[in-house]
Amino acid sequence: MDFSTLTTCRLFRGLSIEEIKTIIGNISCYIKHYEEGETVYHLMSKADRIGIILKGRVQAQKIIPNGNQFNFSVRQAGELLGPAAAFSDVRKYPFEVKAMETTDILTFERTGLLQMLQSDVRLMDNFISELASANFLLQQRLELLTYNAIQQKIAFYLLMASKGSGKASVPLPGSMTRWALMMNVSRPSLHRELKKMEGHDLIRYSPPVIEILDFDGLWQVLEE
Repeated sequence: MDFSTLTTCRLFRGLSIEEIKTIIGNISCYIKHYEEGETVYHLMSKADRIGIILKGRVQAQKIIPNGNQFNFSVRQAGELLGPAAAFSDVRKYPFEVKAMETTDILTFERTGLLQMLQSDVRLMDNFISELASANFLLQQRLELLTYNAIQQKIAFYLLMASKGSGKASVPLPGSMTRWALMMNVSRPSLHRELKKMEGHDLIRYSPPVIEILDFDGLWQVLEE
């Protein structure tokens, strides 16, 4: 196993590779391989597994009764999968999680994570921080989905990201494709609306960052 990937996981923030090796070596775990399109977690199945992505990407999605599919998040190497579901009262996965490409996931049971958390207070602090951050991001994600127009989705994302960093320059969340998936829009449509907003001097679109030129203008877009 390449333990260097685990050093990028928030759960192990502040720990050395040797410390991580010792912690992982004391629990029962295995590496699960998934091909593109393969299901990692089935919707409402028993949440008895937690994972850390070692390679690849997965997407959480949900199909509602009218047939529409909502893409909630994309997770990549170093990120945790399923901890909130595993520790909830329901203990069911609230989304269908599928591999977007060839993916390897370090998998362990809920008891394994509890064992890790009890072994080092730093892990406990990191885990609580991870859950709190995920909850905050989900709230923002749900608010983002309340906007119908793509320009409104863009404006909301940029304003919230800028507020969080205190900067007018907002980096793309990984790639244009990942950002489009996050906002449940097509990549060509997202690119087209970004160019329109640039034409109205609201933003400067210079991947991998977007610079906000007119904050008031973006707020007006949200109010339309």
